[in-house]
Amino acid sequence: MTVRVGVIGAGWIGTEHIRRLSTTVPGARVSAVSDIDRERASSVAPQGAAVLSDSRRLVESDEVDAVLVASWGPAHAEQVLAAVAAGKPVLCEKPLATDPADGLRIVEAEHAAGRRLVQVGFMRRFDSGYRALKEAVDDGSLGTPLMAHCAHRNKSAQSSYTSDMAARDTAVHEIDVLRWLLDDEITTVQVLAPRSTGKRHPHLTDPQFMLFETAGGVRIDLEVFVNCQYGYDIQCEIVGEEGLVRLPDPAAPRVRAAGRESTAIFADFTGRFAAAFDTEIREWIDGVRAGGEPTGPSAWDGYAATVVTDAAVESLTTGGAVTAVELKPRPALYGGAA
Repeated sequence: MTVRVGVIGAGWIGTEHIRRLSTTVPGARVSAVSDIDRERASSVAPQGAAVLSDSRRLVESDEVDAVLVASWGPAHAEQVLAAVAAGKPVLCEKPLATDPADGLRIVEAEHAAGRRLVQVGFMRRFDSGYRALKEAVDDGSLGTPLMAHCAHRNKSAQSSYTSDMAARDTAVHEIDVLRWLLDDEITTVQVLAPRSTGKRHPHLTDPQFMLFETAGGVRIDLEVFVNCQYGYDIQCEIVGEEGLVRLPDPAAPRVRAAGRESTAIFADFTGRFAAAFDTEIREWIDGVRAGGEPTGPSAWDGYAATVVTDAAVESLTTGGAVTAVELKPRPALYGGAA
């Protein structure tokens, strides 16, 4: 069976997924592309794929078996809800929704449908290093997790990057992957603003230091520094009662020359997580072909991440006050109480 995929959004990430589905992932074919810029959609659509300006027409098309949403974030919720209403599997790039209420609407719609159809594009869960961390935490060799130390550093940020994006667009990846690694919900958030770098744009608070606590009492600190200048650097360390595990740096040759030893650092996330993106899309397509429910990040995960990022933005805005994070009861569909 070949899965006919309709891709909504022809920007950078949508174009990359079209390339993956067309050249890298077996058992899939892009059958339709939708974007509000029809000319842009036409320029990236594979030969033979329908080109549409209306995403709802794409979702409802008989030529589309599954939907991949890679559009502008505020449009995600309605497009995902349309796919759920049509009974079609949908992979939605983060964020699932930009408002927690919309995320909850998706959870409720999927729960009413009686089966999981939604997967959220938190690609770190598909990275080999993070999967090794998960195995180390789950096998019990570290003992009970106590603390986590993380850093998310980008070489530089564009002028369009705003202070709230440190939580909504950047830290959201750590928020999801830490919930997954620890199998625990984040219940409190505090955002601190240390001395700002002179390399930032004047409107931006950078770096930011985020503190989280989980329901189980694990304390997490996360440095978000989007103008670090030296490259794209992702760090994560879980400390338990009997040991610790640290995310490995990507394999790279060590060069000795001119009296120095050095290792290359990725410039951005596209190189660092290229293999994770490939694995994410391949496993999603394999699941759709098998007719099962998605096993990747769920609509509940997308909803929970949005609630936490909203709390982080509130904390930054109010001057670093701790904000209690309140989630609605988790439905049984996502492992909650019946």
